[in-house]
Amino acid sequence: MSEKKSLFLVDGMSNIFRAYYAIRGLSNSKGMATNAIYGFTMTLRKMIKEQKPDYLGVVLDSKEKTHRQDTYEQYKAHRPEMPEDMVVQLPYIERVCEALRIPIIKKPKYEADDLIGTLAVQAEKKGLRTIIVTNDKDLSQMVSDPAIAVLRVDKNGETLLDEKGVKEKHGVRPDQIVDWLGLMGDAVDGIPGAPGIGEKGAVQLLEQ
Repeated sequence: MSEKKSLFLVDGMSNIFRAYYAIRGLSNSKGMATNAIYGFTMTLRKMIKEQKPDYLGVVLDSKEKTHRQDTYEQYKAHRPEMPEDMVVQLPYIERVCEALRIPIIKKPKYEADDLIGTLAVQAEKKGLRTIIVTNDKDLSQMVSDPAIAVLRVDKNGETLLDEKGVKEKHGVRPDQIVDWLGLMGDAVDGIPGAPGIGEKGAVQLLEQ
């Protein structure tokens, strides 16, 4: 039986933010910052060359208010505004994807996470193996051997997380990620956790 074909879903903003903060002081002749464009493009090209995905898409958040913000007003309410020199680079990153013939996937009122999760489940039903390219811990809940894995890219290189890898990285199984995040909360997203429960405490409770 032939090996399953692969679908790589790139979490756009996770990788754009990583590129923006990893590379500083890069600009064009007009003084416009190009660090996020350069870093994101290099990540894509390296991934295409080394991983050789059968299918590939870049998933982005929509500009509209999401359904989560309709439900809970404090969701991401305290996040600082995106740096202006990063904002101006986003249209060029989309043009890079167009030039490389990589489809950009986004849908009004939905976050990239929602779309990635939905597409990964649909791909599994179609017999594809999905690799989610992100450093966002939330998406580790999608990992399911052997159909869905997470590829993390950071200064130490690339790490492919299967179910065992998620347990080693976070201390909990993929199916426990939601409870783990719910217990410890997420200050970045403005989500309160259980009073007095931190990351290690949440892991201990779930182990018990």
